[in-house]
Amino acid sequence: MKEKARTILFWFILIQPFLDLYWFYHGTLATILPFTLPTIIRILVVGVLICLFFSQKQSWKKLTTKKWLLVYLVLLTIYSALHLIHVRNFTSVNPTNYGYSSSGELFYLIRMVLPLIVLFLTTELDFGEKQLRQVIEGVSGLFSGTIVVSNLFVISLKSYETGTISANIFAWVFNPNIGYSHMASKGFFNFTNMISAVLFMLVPLMVYYLFTNFNWLTITLNVVQALAMIEIGTKVAAIGLLGGIFISLVLFIFHKYVIKDVQKGGRPFLVAGLIMLGSLAILPFGPAIQRYNYEIYLAKQSDHDLSSEKRELAAGLKKYPTGKKREDFLRAFIKHNYQAYALNPKFVFHSYPYQYDPEFWLKIINQPGQVRMENRYLEKAMLNQVVKTNNNRLDKYFGISYTRENNIFNLERDFSAQIYSLGFIGMILFVGPYLATILYGAYKWLRFKYARTYLVSSLLASSCFILLAAFSSGNVIDFLTASLILAFIQGNLLIQVRKPKQKYL
Repeated sequence: MKEKARTILFWFILIQPFLDLYWFYHGTLATILPFTLPTIIRILVVGVLICLFFSQKQSWKKLTTKKWLLVYLVLLTIYSALHLIHVRNFTSVNPTNYGYSSSGELFYLIRMVLPLIVLFLTTELDFGEKQLRQVIEGVSGLFSGTIVVSNLFVISLKSYETGTISANIFAWVFNPNIGYSHMASKGFFNFTNMISAVLFMLVPLMVYYLFTNFNWLTITLNVVQALAMIEIGTKVAAIGLLGGIFISLVLFIFHKYVIKDVQKGGRPFLVAGLIMLGSLAILPFGPAIQRYNYEIYLAKQSDHDLSSEKRELAAGLKKYPTGKKREDFLRAFIKHNYQAYALNPKFVFHSYPYQYDPEFWLKIINQPGQVRMENRYLEKAMLNQVVKTNNNRLDKYFGISYTRENNIFNLERDFSAQIYSLGFIGMILFVGPYLATILYGAYKWLRFKYARTYLVSSLLASSCFILLAAFSSGNVIDFLTASLILAFIQGNLLIQVRKPKQKYL
């Protein structure tokens, strides 16, 4: 049974890129069932894995010896019940209550538990290093290969906006005016930030395999992943590519000359260096730099002469200092001038509609242009206003619910996002295990010589990279494709930092 469970989990992680295809979340496939098909498949597979694992008496016996795990499960159960009770009643200015759904919230809690179960099962099923390499290279190849090939044939979905790209990587050099939104490619996948974070996470492991399993396949996979990270066009992917390779090379040098557990490395080091130099040559023509320059331009434009709008606003507020007429004036003013103030229409009309709280948007338009252009500032400002309106001190501990936060806007900063949706207690219980695994692995690495290997260092770097990306760009931890792959990697980290024993190869 253990071998069967290990095989199912192996293929389950390997097919995660297929479960992130765009069409599963948009169009007919997204609406044929109450919840998305990939999530249902993941729940069913994890359920099968649990049944297989616990079909053996020794698994139950082992579970009863892990008192810390039993305590954690009890705390998780109690918290989940209190969270669902707490978020049911909510005071808001929006008559839709931000689309809250008890079933949707329960489903979210189940989703958040799935990767934690995979982390536990991966550790207990004792994956070998060969199996780990096959999964990592397979996931990298599926994500990166799809992005690169679809970019080449100009059939890739845009990383930003909707539709397909207008030009491939070869056109970038000859036509610098294409525009970043028509260049950036995400293949046929759904969440751009999530893919960027996963590829960033895979960099140290792919470089590790370049040094430890040097052949044409690993060279090709590393080159293709580098191209994919340039083509996807996000800051996380661009900076993650260069920073990830650099840190990975530092790790290699450290292990070769300090730890001395690596023997060779001349040709792989040259290949990694050439990939980095090639990336530096291509990036200035790529969508990430184009987008950065466009954001600078927009920031300057947002501070254009607003004297006419300011005079109109001042006159209206003087004429209507309080009451319903003041609110009516502000609604009309914001509706007709939000573009002049460079406000994101999604925020003004959908996330936190101006009709229900025009005074909030008055405070926003009085901010400097650079502040109004900062999406994360506005996202937090809207959520803070929602929390302030509800005026319940328990929100700090139990959150306002994921469904409400998601219907307002996904805060592009994980950890903070989970504090809003789940509260401090929920964030610690659902997200804390990923941080705890890194700290435990780092402790083992420092404390025991047997754990101080090049692979363990690469697994630690990989885990740190994705959590850094999650904090930087958001939309990572709440999405199962990323969190399940992270859980698998961290499960293998825990396997590696155990006392030496025979591994399955």
